[in-house]
Amino acid sequence: MADRVTVIGWDGSPLTEAARSAVGAATLVAGAAHHLALPEIPPTAERIRLGSVDLAARRIAQHRGSAVVLADGDPGFFGVVRTLRAPEHGLEVEVVPAVSSVAAAFARAGMPWDDAQIVAAHARDLRRAVNVCRAHPKVAVLTSPGAGPAELALLLGPVHRTFVICEELGTEREQVTVVTSDRAADHAWRDPNVVIVIGGSVAAASRAGGWIAGHESGYPPPVRGWALPADAYATALGEGERTELRAAQLARLGPRVGDLVWDIGAGSGAAAVEAARFGAAVIAVDRDPEACRHTAATARRFGVQLQVVHGTAPHVLEDLPEPDVVRIGAGGAPVVTACAARRPERIVTHAATRDEAEAIGRALAEGGYAVECVLLQAVELDTSAWTERERAVAFLLSGRRTHP
Repeated sequence: MADRVTVIGWDGSPLTEAARSAVGAATLVAGAAHHLALPEIPPTAERIRLGSVDLAARRIAQHRGSAVVLADGDPGFFGVVRTLRAPEHGLEVEVVPAVSSVAAAFARAGMPWDDAQIVAAHARDLRRAVNVCRAHPKVAVLTSPGAGPAELALLLGPVHRTFVICEELGTEREQVTVVTSDRAADHAWRDPNVVIVIGGSVAAASRAGGWIAGHESGYPPPVRGWALPADAYATALGEGERTELRAAQLARLGPRVGDLVWDIGAGSGAAAVEAARFGAAVIAVDRDPEACRHTAATARRFGVQLQVVHGTAPHVLEDLPEPDVVRIGAGGAPVVTACAARRPERIVTHAATRDEAEAIGRALAEGGYAVECVLLQAVELDTSAWTERERAVAFLLSGRRTHP
């Protein structure tokens, strides 16, 4: 095992005295090509080009001497420290931090960043980073090869955002470019880079300070709770949007940050907006243009971002990006079948009659989903006289994907 492992962050500024001392005493240095070219590295030191951090950690664990790992920005923030400290390597590390790439990017842009979401994008799961960009007004994306500004823009599609692209921060080739997302795909960007993705209500959010990092100003939201009562919305709710049914649907969907939710037959937009309040990206679909307008207005009132698509399911679903979970407010078994073909993790819908519930259940089962059906009955009481005011009955159906 290495006698000593020092991880040094580098932000382009001269190395600190502590960093120079560690590098000068190193018998092994790992880093990117521009790190290994630093004049402070002893000519006799073994040099490792840092590709796979895990492989480098194994080599360091076998080395006898003083090892130094150089990394861009703050190595403890989405950096190499996590891998080096993994139990299987048994390394004890000392960290010399630097300004993180995210902090540097926002500094170049002249923007605060305590209210920003920060995500690391990789080619294997880029869509999750894109979903965060869909759902939040200010996101910093730490990119990687195959998951850069062009790929982000292509997956965002018609969702308009502004990109602040910071290339090779801290080097002589540093460049900051502001471009709309529809133009980002037309350019080859240099690695490494950080992309600040801006859109939606960020202008209002930036005027006031917050108290917790990673949330837009005004968090927590002014309205407490979810599955809000009908009077919280400025329009009448449909039969499939009743508070108790909506609560059960949201509980089974479990929308979360990084998810994309389809809400098909969105109606007033109550369920779509509440899914967005959990931090998920949402596409609300309805064939009624008036319902689409209500959904967009409700989203603005509650300060959430979602995409509204006017069209009739299942045909309109063909061009939509892949969902993680789906709520179906209208359309019955044919729409359920179309959604099941896209393999979301969960599908939730409802039926007014047993025959309709059985048809939907068959469609879910044939699509490879484990089916749950619950008969929900809600009775609203007039508490002044404790008499029944209104009764609602519906079959709640949910499908859980049983295999990929």
